[in-house]
Amino acid sequence: MAEAKGLSKPVKLKSELAEFLGAKELPRTEITKKLWDYIKANKLQTKTENGKAENAGKFIVADAKLLPLFKNTKSKSKSGKLTDLTKMKEGQTINMMQMAAIVGANIE
Repeated sequence: MAEAKGLSKPVKLKSELAEFLGAKELPRTEITKKLWDYIKANKLQTKTENGKAENAGKFIVADAKLLPLFKNTKSKSKSGKLTDLTKMKEGQTINMMQMAAIVGANIE
């Protein structure tokens, strides 16, 4: 069997994400899928920045379980854009495009 590569290769999860997902290692694709499953199951999407959760839209509302994962995030993209969620509070939102930075900040 061929060795998994790229996004399909299992990566080691930092403690908060490992506890949240119930696994110590997962491929990035599976991490993202499980995060989205949680977000959708708990209706944590909104159409407006810092709006109330309404189960649709491009913004994700931080609840008590997601907040520790979001707060681990402080990274700079290849284009130089800084994503710093370290001071985020429960009820605030992120843009769904920030999910890759959040996943990246929560793996080793």
